[in-house]
Amino acid sequence: MNTQSYSSDPWPEAPALAGPVIMDQRWTDALFLHWRLPEATAAAFMPPGVVPDVYDGSSWVGLIGFRMRQAGLGRGPAVPFFGDFNEVNVRLYSREPDGTRGVVFLSLDANRLAVVLAARAAGIPYVWSRTAYAASTADQSMGYSVRRFRGGARSRFAAVPELESVAADPLAVHLTARFGLHTRFRGRTLYVPNTHSAWPLHQAALTRLDDGLVHAAGIKVAGPPESVLFSPGVRTQFGRPRVLDA
Repeated sequence: MNTQSYSSDPWPEAPALAGPVIMDQRWTDALFLHWRLPEATAAAFMPPGVVPDVYDGSSWVGLIGFRMRQAGLGRGPAVPFFGDFNEVNVRLYSREPDGTRGVVFLSLDANRLAVVLAARAAGIPYVWSRTAYAASTADQSMGYSVRRFRGGARSRFAAVPELESVAADPLAVHLTARFGLHTRFRGRTLYVPNTHSAWPLHQAALTRLDDGLVHAAGIKVAGPPESVLFSPGVRTQFGRPRVLDA
């Protein structure tokens, strides 16, 4: 079991994968927006066997954009074309009875149809969308936009990274030190582990937010996000899923 504790060290050591590497990826230019959420609201979206992971009396919902780069199977080379795309996801935070922490994805928008179809076949709620990354030299902002096909939800958000400001506070760690995901597949709850170094995090100043993805996922939030973070990125590797005990 991969059990992490944040009490002794603000950045927990990344767990080693117990089995073979299933996938290797790089996540770059990540922008994290987070809102507080009642624990009972998050509980309704948890797969059986896990509960919301609470910090400061609240669950949290995240809207996260990043650029997938050099994704490949196993330890092999990156898959040409299909291994590079933009992704925007809406996620919650989960915890097993033994303390293992993870994320629960409500949606993941990407602009590679083959990737979307493969992930959906594995039970991951990907959505095929026009998903773009943009950076402005005028105001030094960066951000993401999503437009789902057939008149679906849209999103556009951007921020200016404050690169002189390092974010290593307990909330930032709680939201980003995640080494796996919980998902439901064929009637079972799975934990898919991953490992990566600590995110190099910076505070960021929000410059634009016009989002419909969080609401489309069934979550209502009001006002600006309480936490806005930027990271240039990390390299991550995924391991073999395990089935949670009934």
